[in-house]
Amino acid sequence: MFDPKLRCIYPAAAFLLLNLLLGQNIKVVRAARMLDPASGKVTLNASVVIAGDRIRSLGGAYPEVAEVIELGDVTLLPGLMDMHTHLGYDLSMDSFLRAVKETPVDAAIRGTRNGKLTLMAGFTTVRDVGSVGFVDVALMRAFDKGLLAGPRIFPAGHSLGITGGHCDATGWAPGIKELGPEEGVADGIDEVIKAVRYQIKHGALVIKICATAGVLSHEASVGAQQYSLEEMQAIVAEAARHNVKVAAHAHGTAGIKAAVKAGVASIDHGSILDGETINLMKRNGTYLVPTNYLTRVLPLDELPGHIRTKAESIIPAMNRSLAMAIKAGVKIAFGTDSGVYPHGDNGHEFAAYVEAGMSPLEALRTATV
Repeated sequence: MFDPKLRCIYPAAAFLLLNLLLGQNIKVVRAARMLDPASGKVTLNASVVIAGDRIRSLGGAYPEVAEVIELGDVTLLPGLMDMHTHLGYDLSMDSFLRAVKETPVDAAIRGTRNGKLTLMAGFTTVRDVGSVGFVDVALMRAFDKGLLAGPRIFPAGHSLGITGGHCDATGWAPGIKELGPEEGVADGIDEVIKAVRYQIKHGALVIKICATAGVLSHEASVGAQQYSLEEMQAIVAEAARHNVKVAAHAHGTAGIKAAVKAGVASIDHGSILDGETINLMKRNGTYLVPTNYLTRVLPLDELPGHIRTKAESIIPAMNRSLAMAIKAGVKIAFGTDSGVYPHGDNGHEFAAYVEAGMSPLEALRTATV
């Protein structure tokens, strides 16, 4: 016979009893508060019922046999999402030589550690926007299977960029580390389409492009447009045929505008915005993924001289642009560029958004709803 105390748990009774009969562990997490970011409502004396590896209900009664975890004076949140990570990457003095000194296995080993750090920081879903050797796809599979602890990953495979651009391995003698469309280095309509197809063939769930030059690479410019409008349009169109969205690394204004016109889903970094660009992003519904906290913690002393100069030139513009975008009501999705600073510190990005003009609730919504 069932304990009569179980009668009070309807309508959750059916699945809870079934899970008990199947031997699945029932856990109840209790805390002083729980926030629903969509509504802004705070529930006091909150409880979350977990059966096996799934959240099954919020609040209400639960079986006496459940394991109760009391967290005390904390606020529960949904799992957080980070739209710009590099789990296989850590910035250090030797990171600029890794292209010719390491194999993808090295990045995978870092990714196993960084995935767990990210998960333990509360981030249960990430876009990994650029890896080597499809390490991000391998990590996705390992995390999904429960072989390792880590977040759900939407991998990009290799980032797509022009020969000699931000997404290429540059700085070496001719013949060393020459890459092609399979590794994301693609020029012209035919090559960029092939590059998109190859990433998706091998597991990419989002396509990442380098619309402009960047900071942590060897070009002289930090923001010059690299892919043409026509190349970006071809990338977006091909990705759309596979129901895949495109994220664009973009610092400079011309490249941002071209990427938005091409139909990308997000502008990542968006360092140099102006009024025209902001209005264009609003009309097209393009998200900004700011990666702004790194402006406070980028280890400038550890960067080669010419790269440090680029970083110092772009940081003030990044801060101004984020404040402009928030004030104008551009859609913003949470992103960190974790790997440029330590994985697990992702949550500091929230404070950057609040400092730039968001309310705390609005900042939390960028990583939830």
